[in-house]
Amino acid sequence: MNAVDGADVPLGMLNLGDRIGDGGQGEVFEVGGPDRLLYKSYREPHKVNGDELADLVALRQQLGPADRDRLDAETAWPLCRVLDGGRVTGFLMHRAPDSMTWRTARGDTRLTDLSYLLRRPKAAWQDVPQPTPAERYALVLAVVELFAWLHALGLVVGDVSQANVLWTVRPGPAVHLLDCDGVRPAGRAPVLDQADTPDWLDPLAAPGAVTVDSDRYKVALVVGRVLGQDAYTAPGRTLTLLPGVLDERRERAVRALWEQAAGPRGGRPHLGQWRTALAGRETIKLMAAEPAPKPPVDRSKFDGPRRRGRISLRD
Repeated sequence: MNAVDGADVPLGMLNLGDRIGDGGQGEVFEVGGPDRLLYKSYREPHKVNGDELADLVALRQQLGPADRDRLDAETAWPLCRVLDGGRVTGFLMHRAPDSMTWRTARGDTRLTDLSYLLRRPKAAWQDVPQPTPAERYALVLAVVELFAWLHALGLVVGDVSQANVLWTVRPGPAVHLLDCDGVRPAGRAPVLDQADTPDWLDPLAAPGAVTVDSDRYKVALVVGRVLGQDAYTAPGRTLTLLPGVLDERRERAVRALWEQAAGPRGGRPHLGQWRTALAGRETIKLMAAEPAPKPPVDRSKFDGPRRRGRISLRD
């Protein structure tokens, strides 16, 4: 199977299996074949900006091998568009790592998302491996590193929530970002109208607004909520940290950035500052916010008709 070359795929060629996900904008289906891909089907295809989705696919194609491997490992990035009668109906993506799933007592498979880090363990999900304080710290650092890298590619994430960041500590701490069709180059239109998650909103941003600054605020939410095991804390409130997750130097630096994150737009900590604070060094000087650079997407490649590819999806 060769769905990773970025070519459009006809819907009729997909061997669709069970529906394994159901969200506000679409449903997710298993796709038969050796590559264990997933198909996200949009509920309202007529609202999809197909050109912007094509550019997300193109961005992956234009990355070097190492960066492309990282994108595949840490995100559920769109591999190719799926078309039906010329209309974009969805896209194919890689499945999240098996290490970021767990089985309920009934045998159902569920994703291990941030919600299991933000609340005290419950008997119903005792099979979710709980991180040690050191692993919890490493998971927070991994989120910061991933978002900083995406910003360096000229991208903004937009909707950040407990449901679209997965994690594992087996064999080591790692994270994985879902809903990547909501990611966009800075200043560009979205594939679909921006989704917002209650309790994860930037209080200073207009509804649906996506900026590097709002991403920075939402990363601050992740840092404080994971390190404090508190699903509702936010900058401007007292940050209560779990014992043992940070040493004295890191704690002092993180608390300082937490306070800055409650400040005005443009004054929120850069992700490099969070990286420095979590590394245990002094925080870097606060700089004015600036837009991220544009990603290396050559839009001229998509001025003509979209490519269509044929792939073999045999079990």
